[in-house]
Amino acid sequence: MTPSTDQTPRAALSVDEGRTLARTIKRWGEELGFQQLGIADCDLTQAEQRLTRWLGDEMHGDMGYMARHGTLRSRPAELVPGTLRVISVRMDYRSEPAAATAAALEDPGRAFVSRYALGRDYHKVLRQRLKRLAQRIQDRIGAFEHRVFVDSAPVLEKPLAQKAGLGWIGKHTNLLNARAGSWFFLGELYCDLPLPVDDPAEDHCGRCKACIDVCPTDAIVAPYVLDARLCISYLTIEHPGPIPEPLRARIGNRVYGCDDCQMACPWNRFARTTSEADFLPRHGLDTATLLSLFGWDEDEFLRRTEGSAIRRIGHERWLRNIAVALGNAPTSEPVCAALQSRAEHPSPLVREHVRWAMRAHQLRQHASGSGC
Repeated sequence: MTPSTDQTPRAALSVDEGRTLARTIKRWGEELGFQQLGIADCDLTQAEQRLTRWLGDEMHGDMGYMARHGTLRSRPAELVPGTLRVISVRMDYRSEPAAATAAALEDPGRAFVSRYALGRDYHKVLRQRLKRLAQRIQDRIGAFEHRVFVDSAPVLEKPLAQKAGLGWIGKHTNLLNARAGSWFFLGELYCDLPLPVDDPAEDHCGRCKACIDVCPTDAIVAPYVLDARLCISYLTIEHPGPIPEPLRARIGNRVYGCDDCQMACPWNRFARTTSEADFLPRHGLDTATLLSLFGWDEDEFLRRTEGSAIRRIGHERWLRNIAVALGNAPTSEPVCAALQSRAEHPSPLVREHVRWAMRAHQLRQHASGSGC
C-alpha cells in the first residue's frame, strides 16, 4: 500500500463517520469525472472458483499472467495486506453514436479499432483521478493505507465492480450497467477503511444471447464463459504469435480488438457518449483505412500511438493484424501493391501473414478473374 507519511495513528471511524465518509467519497468521485463509484468488501470466493475452472480449462491461452499470481488476484487482502474495502469506479468512454461504430465495422476498407483504444491510454487517465480521490480522503481523515489499480496488477476488477453495485457480469463476460450499458473503464482503490459496502448488482441478461450469437469466432463458448483463444481481442492484442489460419477470415477488418458483443447488447442502447477529451479519437483512427495504417513504418507507428493503449502490441503485431484484414478486403490493385510491399519484411511473423493474405486474394481469382 501507499506508505503513510504521517506516523500519528488515525482515529478509528465510527459507524456514522464511515457512512458519512462513504457518501462524501461518492460525491468526490462524481466531481472527479467518474460516472459511478461503489464500495465492496474483499470476499471473492465465487469469482475465485470460476477463475480456477477457467484456468484449468486453459482458456487463458498465452496470458500466463492470469495464473502466475495464485490467489492474489482473488484475495485483495493477500495482494495488499490490510485491505478492508475496495472502492470501485467506472468512467464512460464511448465517443460516437452506435451507427458510426457499425459503419466502421461494415466498411471492409476501413480499419476497425476497438473503441476503447481510439483515445489516450485509459490507464493513465483513471489512475490520476483515483490518486486525486485518495488525496481528498487523506486530506479529510488523515493518512490511510491505500493503493490504486487500473488494470495494472492481479485484480478481479469485474467481480469487484459487481459487488460494489456498478453492474453485473454479462454473458459476454463484460460488466453491464442497466443505465449505461458496457462502454466504460474500471478502476479500483484498495484501502484499509471500514466503509459500509454497497449492495451487489443483480444479473439482468435474462434469456438474451445476442452477444453469443454475434461473436465472429464463437469465442463465447457458453453463457458467461469466454474462451480467450478464440477471441479476436485476444488474438489481435494479447497473442504474440501467428493467428490461427481457420480464424483469420473471420477477423474481417478488425485490427485491434473487437466490439461486436458490446454492439449487439441491447443494454447499450442506454450508453452515453463521453465528455472526456482524452477518450476522443486521435490521429483519425476512427475513420482510418487499412491501406493508410499498413503504410506506417515503425517510427510513425510509435509517434502516432504515443500515449495510446495500442502501442503495447508493437509495430510487428500491428502489421500482422492489418495484413490479415487486407487479406479479407476486396481485391484491388492498391491492396495487392500494399501487400507486395511487405512481402519481404524482416519479420517472419509479418511475412507469413502477408503471404496468407496474398493467397486469399489469389484464391478469389478463380471466381472473379482478379487477384494479387
